[in-house]
Amino acid sequence: MSIKENLKKLEEKTKEAEGLKSEIQHQKGKLTARERITLLLDEGSFFELDSFAESRFSQFGMDKKRVAGDGVIVGFGKIDSRQVYIYSQDFTKIGGSLGEAHAKKIVKIMDLALKTGTPVIGIIDSGGARIQEGIASLDGYGSIFKKMIKASGVIPQITVIVGPSAGGASYSPGLSDFVFMVDKIGQMYITGPEVIKSVTGEETSFEALGGSEVHSQKSGCCHFRFNSEENCFLEVRRLLSYLPQNNLETPPIKKGLFSDFFEKENLELSNVIPDKEEKGYDIQLVISEIFDKNSFLEIHKDFAKNVVVGLALLQGEVLGVVAPQPKVLAGVLDVDSSDKIARFVRFCDAFNIPLLNLVDVPGYLPGVDQEQAGIIRHGAKVLYAFSEASVPKVSLILRKAFGGAYIALCSKHLGYDKVITWPSAQLAVMGAEQAVKIIYRKEISAAKDSKKERAEKAEDFKKTLSCFEAAKMGQVDMIIDPKDTRKVLQEIFSSLKDKREAKVSRKHGNMPL
Repeated sequence: MSIKENLKKLEEKTKEAEGLKSEIQHQKGKLTARERITLLLDEGSFFELDSFAESRFSQFGMDKKRVAGDGVIVGFGKIDSRQVYIYSQDFTKIGGSLGEAHAKKIVKIMDLALKTGTPVIGIIDSGGARIQEGIASLDGYGSIFKKMIKASGVIPQITVIVGPSAGGASYSPGLSDFVFMVDKIGQMYITGPEVIKSVTGEETSFEALGGSEVHSQKSGCCHFRFNSEENCFLEVRRLLSYLPQNNLETPPIKKGLFSDFFEKENLELSNVIPDKEEKGYDIQLVISEIFDKNSFLEIHKDFAKNVVVGLALLQGEVLGVVAPQPKVLAGVLDVDSSDKIARFVRFCDAFNIPLLNLVDVPGYLPGVDQEQAGIIRHGAKVLYAFSEASVPKVSLILRKAFGGAYIALCSKHLGYDKVITWPSAQLAVMGAEQAVKIIYRKEISAAKDSKKERAEKAEDFKKTLSCFEAAKMGQVDMIIDPKDTRKVLQEIFSSLKDKREAKVSRKHGNMPL
């Protein structure tokens, strides 16, 4: 038989085997490893590396299970004509389990990504550590984690969970910048339901323990959640369109050719703030009016909903947005929202994305539960992240900024380059109602009509909270008409484009983690 005939026969057998395995994946409602790569990358752009790599271990019958590729496909390709490195675990081969060769393939592309300043995308569908290879498998995870930590803040790292991610494998998404999960097929947990039942007696399911709903809403381990793999990979592509390739670049500019012709005053913003101070509103209305149409990409949408964070375009320029949400818990900062903000701010700072805070916040959430959960430690993360960030930082106060939340999100002494306000803004330690109860406690108690006395005192005290008083002290740079917000922000960020800050000479700080 000729070489050509041998190759053809081998190709036919391979296609037949792949077809059977593909059918198994499809029956589970899942795509194959190769289909996922094809769906994510530009057509015809993928080049595979190390396709013949396999485990060198033969104990425990591994010699009978040796498979070319060792359960993971690795290589490079393009998304919107920009290079990425990618690995996709193949559950149809040795359960996608990670062994020595499997790990070496992943580490190899991460090395290449670091050398070339290229984002890395990991697609997880794996049974976890390959038990037959013992600690060689665990060491494989160790080598991947070490490389991910080295790459942190240097290149964007994205993990997509489209299958199980169990045990130590879960720390790989935990170390990445963004985690995507698909409903029903993606699960992430350190110990499975059977182990938990044997240790604690608790009964649970894989989905209730580590499904996409749990991680997107409760644990905060998932940033994006989708109902299908197709929608998930589309959003991965969209996220990358906002990001630079590495920490030495700036984000791509996406300004339309005729965008300047459509600029106009935004009268809608003048009507966003309710007349009643205690009434909430949706901060998304403000975001949609300030930024380029349909450009806001919300991150951590279902976690800590009292704060909104995400990426948006202002005249085609990428900005990181942090905005307390007045319609949820009045927009107070708590343990979870503090973590959400701090993590996002540090990512933006690492990848040269300027920051804008849209502020309407009554302070940090009071309560025994919050104190015992460590609001001091978690809240300090926000202070640390913003103070450390050297990218342009602008704070726009819409209605109020009180207490420790004012310091974290607005104080020029924390390092904000510009603090601007709408005329409705109030800045203080606390609101007038709460303040007069403390300052004028004796006078109010002695008054014939204590309720009337408190109301009058509060009305007088409000004058001291005005943004105009803060502007006299130099704590506010500009007080602007809401309709001019977009235009003013464009000019401010343009003026800060060449901002430089000297770095402190030290190994690293000690963030209150």
